[in-house]
Amino acid sequence: MKREIRKYGDPVLREKSHAIAHVDAGIRALATDMIETMKSAEGVGLAAQQIGETRAICVIGLPPDLDQNEAGERLHPHLEMPMVLINPHVTETSKQTGVHEEGCLSFPNIRANITRPVEITIKFTGLDGKNRTEKLRDFAARAVQHEVDHLNGILFIDKMSPAKKFALKRKISTLRAETEEELGITR
Repeated sequence: MKREIRKYGDPVLREKSHAIAHVDAGIRALATDMIETMKSAEGVGLAAQQIGETRAICVIGLPPDLDQNEAGERLHPHLEMPMVLINPHVTETSKQTGVHEEGCLSFPNIRANITRPVEITIKFTGLDGKNRTEKLRDFAARAVQHEVDHLNGILFIDKMSPAKKFALKRKISTLRAETEEELGITR
């Protein structure tokens, strides 16, 4: 079932997720809803907070053309998409970083260059309940880092340069105010 994507200004986006103790039918249904929501919004990732949940689960759905090196070869051909990551933790990051433009389904029409490690190692539990470790690089690593940040209450605007945040201040403030008004939140 497609769910509503929460927008910036909704307090749930700043909440830290809670670990999932067991993969059961409820978690599998949540993952299915998240994948459907992500796909219908034409996103490449979605964290539970973005649909109002505070459980440690995110989904990643990279199209093959976003998972290639400069020669057009798949970087992670063994990864089945979409991926469901339960209780994900980044355990290693490369010293090498890259700057690339990011967007977020919770921030419509707001994009910015964000610096992130180029390569990561991630530990997580899959929908089958088995623990996994994957080494990811480039766009896959970036997408996973973005979603794991969400699970920790960190938003991509927190990683923007001060100059970019200043340039987008009006758009960000307007989005927050509109969301707070919709939710009946007063400051």
